[in-house]
Amino acid sequence: MILCANPSAQFQSYQAEIEEAALAVMRGNRFILGEAVESLEQEFANYIGTSEAIGVANGTDAIELALRALNIGTGDEVITVSHTAVATVAAIEVTGAIPVLVDVEPQFYTLDPLQLAEVITTNTKAIIAVHLYGQAADLDSIFDFCKSNNLYLIEDCAQAHGAKYKGRRLGSIGDIGCFSCYPTKNLGAIGDAGLITTSNELATKIRKLREYGWSNRISEYKGRNSRLDEMQAAILRIKLKYLDSDNEKRRQLAAYYNDQLSNLPIKTPEIRAEVESVYHLYVIQVMEQQKFIEYLLDKGIQVGIHYPVPVHLQPAYKNRVRLARNMRVTENLTNKIVSLPMYPELSIQEATEIINAVKSFFEEQGC
Repeated sequence: MILCANPSAQFQSYQAEIEEAALAVMRGNRFILGEAVESLEQEFANYIGTSEAIGVANGTDAIELALRALNIGTGDEVITVSHTAVATVAAIEVTGAIPVLVDVEPQFYTLDPLQLAEVITTNTKAIIAVHLYGQAADLDSIFDFCKSNNLYLIEDCAQAHGAKYKGRRLGSIGDIGCFSCYPTKNLGAIGDAGLITTSNELATKIRKLREYGWSNRISEYKGRNSRLDEMQAAILRIKLKYLDSDNEKRRQLAAYYNDQLSNLPIKTPEIRAEVESVYHLYVIQVMEQQKFIEYLLDKGIQVGIHYPVPVHLQPAYKNRVRLARNMRVTENLTNKIVSLPMYPELSIQEATEIINAVKSFFEEQGC
């Protein structure tokens, strides 16, 4: 079986270094917010191009803590997209703020800036730009809108570790960048982990919020427990060294897919001008989605749908979020998108097997 994502393969790539780093943590006497976390924070900030990075428990917490640091809460509104992992919207809701969801651009699957003017109100405080599938949203347009309307810009970089927009790494452009380090991410832990990046005074507040709002163990703010442990930090430090080379392997695989699938009746990914994608996912569009998925599975190839149901149509959020008038692109995508296997350890031989299976499907369909 060729898996859609395979985090265990990455562990095997760097197994000796990871095991040595993990053993060093176990032999130490500091397991939470210690030296490994501090080192990771500095190294990740240097990599992204911000003055600060803060380790937290997961990517959802990263967004929640970012919002809390900006004093966003009950009655406030935060604009983002419905075509995203539910974590983006869940993090908004847990602060007490109201998620306001807009449609995505049909060619890039990221936030449609043309809808922002339609949904903004006096209660709007921030926009969360989701950099989906490994490439950037239209940051120039979104940034200009935020500036004109005195809004904060939060970058959801959960799928875009290392990606660039006009030469700058994502997570360094908005007020705050939020990263998930879930095991399948481009920079993935062996467990849950997250990182927040910023270049302003918010870093001090976020560090307090992640640990009960403490300042000298006195709660200065209403915080919570979202501490990053030393084990995950030590593992992420190893993987961070190889992130650029692993992302380059993803780009090479994407180029191979693009070349080999170009003459088939499918839509391959489009990359925005002046964006360097890191291809967290390789997402195509096909007309017979379920038949296509079942065919590949029968050939021993696991694929995915990211995402099968828009957030605003899921039971927990239906009729509980505010929407742009037109969500047509988001709602139509769910019946067409398919994520092909994509990870640095996927071999050319396996990619060829996937491509041959895709071609075989369309041949049998008479295409």
